[in-house]
Amino acid sequence: MKQLPSINDIRLWLADNPGATRRDIAKAFGIKGGAKIDLKVMLRELEAEGTLAPRHRSVRGGNALPPVTVLEINAPDAEGDLFARPVEWRGEGAAPVILFLTQPGDPALGQGDRVLAKLEAIRGPDYDYQAKLIRKLGANPTRILGIFRKEAQGGRIVPIDKGADRFWSVTETGGAEDGELVHAEPVTKGRFGPSRAKVVERLGDPTAPKAVSLIAIHQHGIRDAFPDAVVAEADKAGPVPEKGRRDLRALPLMTIDPWDARDHDDAILAEADSDPKNEGGYILWVAIADVAAYVRPNSELDREARRRGNSTYFPDRVVPMLPDILSGDLCSLHEGVDRPCIALRMVIDAQGNKRSHAFFRAMMCSVASLTYEQAQAADEGTLDEATAPLAGVLSDLFGAYRALTRARQRRQPLDLDLPERQIVLSEEGRVTSVAFKERFDAHRLVEEFMVLANVAAAETLREKGSALLYRVHEEPSPEKMEALRELARESGFALAKGQVLMTRHFNQLLAQAEGTEFDELMNMATLRSMTQAYYAPQNFGHFGLALREYAHFTSPIRRYADLIVHRGLISAHKWGDDGLSPWDIENLEETAKQISEAERRSMAAERDTADRYLAAYLADRVGAEFTGRISGVARFGVFVKLDETGADGLVPIRSIGDEYFRHDAEAQALEGEKTGFRIGLGQRVKVKLAEAEPVTGGLALELLEVEGEAPARSSGRRGRKGPVRRAVSKGAKGKAKAKKKVKRNRG
Repeated sequence: MKQLPSINDIRLWLADNPGATRRDIAKAFGIKGGAKIDLKVMLRELEAEGTLAPRHRSVRGGNALPPVTVLEINAPDAEGDLFARPVEWRGEGAAPVILFLTQPGDPALGQGDRVLAKLEAIRGPDYDYQAKLIRKLGANPTRILGIFRKEAQGGRIVPIDKGADRFWSVTETGGAEDGELVHAEPVTKGRFGPSRAKVVERLGDPTAPKAVSLIAIHQHGIRDAFPDAVVAEADKAGPVPEKGRRDLRALPLMTIDPWDARDHDDAILAEADSDPKNEGGYILWVAIADVAAYVRPNSELDREARRRGNSTYFPDRVVPMLPDILSGDLCSLHEGVDRPCIALRMVIDAQGNKRSHAFFRAMMCSVASLTYEQAQAADEGTLDEATAPLAGVLSDLFGAYRALTRARQRRQPLDLDLPERQIVLSEEGRVTSVAFKERFDAHRLVEEFMVLANVAAAETLREKGSALLYRVHEEPSPEKMEALRELARESGFALAKGQVLMTRHFNQLLAQAEGTEFDELMNMATLRSMTQAYYAPQNFGHFGLALREYAHFTSPIRRYADLIVHRGLISAHKWGDDGLSPWDIENLEETAKQISEAERRSMAAERDTADRYLAAYLADRVGAEFTGRISGVARFGVFVKLDETGADGLVPIRSIGDEYFRHDAEAQALEGEKTGFRIGLGQRVKVKLAEAEPVTGGLALELLEVEGEAPARSSGRRGRKGPVRRAVSKGAKGKAKAKKKVKRNRG
């Protein structure tokens, strides 16, 4: 007899199949005969809780919705209200408009989330029902993004997601042409046959230049168009009154940013401290754009900024948190222009310890907008037209940085060495080069100033009892630590055990691996062992930075969390009426969840865009050979990061040699059943590019060599000289692994 599903299994199935009948449920789970009696008991329970419509009430006909139904949440409107639509509507005309009322304690809801809700028919001015949450059923994409393929009867949509193994059958094509990128909405989800969808929007040629970031924007639900009310409010912005602000325009504050920076949040300055009691010390200034002066609580700009959470950056465009008139002009600290700011004065000693700090609401005027390259060249003795007049100021900046470096070395934050790639595009939007960004002391200088400023903001708000959002990074889980410790042991290194885990222990591991063939492996594995940082009203510390308290203060143009911190400082210092509102404080937990989710969404969109650009760049090099390093191991294959571009590709397990490979999840390795040939994380490899798909960003690779040896061929022997590895006994496995790895030569 077919095993009965759990009641939760049925709930989840109903969420994806709204309006299903009891017969549909029995058929979907293969329930027959006497088992239907037990099924009826569960269905009555689901009917009582409102998950399943009562038998006498059909949601398939009539013009009224049942009192309990499944809804899909729409994007918030310009007023910040949430509306929803019934997932199943078979009535005449358009579906009724449903206002969704959030209650204290409800989970964060966003566009595309599905909920089971209780409805009340209320004829409001612009809606027909009010809804309250019973249960969140899970998030589904509001739309499918994919390539339309025309067929004799309609067509099909192939999703653009890497690894997608399903397609959608389409009868309502919306006039889409073969090969076009389209948005579609699900009509039904087939359990045994193809799912059906209808095209609702045509987006054009997916291979066109600059379409890459557009795909990611649509796929991840990044808000890329400002509502008219938000734009109108931004257009009304004007100069900020100077009254009550400290005048810092005589200070030679300057910005140091990437050459392609789209906005300037922060300006810095350092001066040698003349106090004889602080010999070798410095006075540091960090001035941050006063975005709170323009974006007031509960305004149209504020509500939209909160929804967006942060700006999202792509190689060809930026989707800003604030309209360009603010982000690119009025709030940006441009050279030679008076700007309102929140300034921080800090005093450090010769060892980089912060002795005191104070915040001011001020006016400033940047004396220069330098690039990292310019600042670095000046420190190395090469001055240009912009840096020559500032030679003394820059010398003090780097002197202060070296003092802060001494403090950093004592604190021992996590010191990962992971290069960042840069994709350079032509004016037409095609990739011209992919390189790794060079790291200068100038980069680290700005980072150290910003870290110290963020700490000062957290300390001040905590001391004044103000609400704020902390940037939280919790320590790794014991399970991840044990996996990293095992990998380190197999590679011939040691990670401390049996004591309170601190970042210096990870740094000791990285120092052991530095300069060896396991250098990159240990950096990658350490990064993967870390938890993901997030925002919270509670302070749980920042493990990676080895700091007890930390808050984002330095980038309010592009991060909503920083704007909340600015408002906290304004309220705490009683600088004006544009500080934290009662609503801000009451909804701080919800704001933290929302902007943390927005940050993860942006990171995924940025990563997917880079993958697609890299796939397009490599598309005409299919068949070429590349060197790289194994960056991930899974049951279905291994991921390889290519040296030349940093692109990640997949080697399917079915394509490796001619033997069966077992997956060792703990050791993050694959092992050949016949030969014992091992393929593990961090190994040097040579691969051939088998396929590059720009639309999905997927790269398929063929494995040629691992540490100079080829996988076994049909003869059972490898194509390179060297003894065939034999499977080892379970007891000797750990020692054998370590011995093999230590003997490998660096590629």
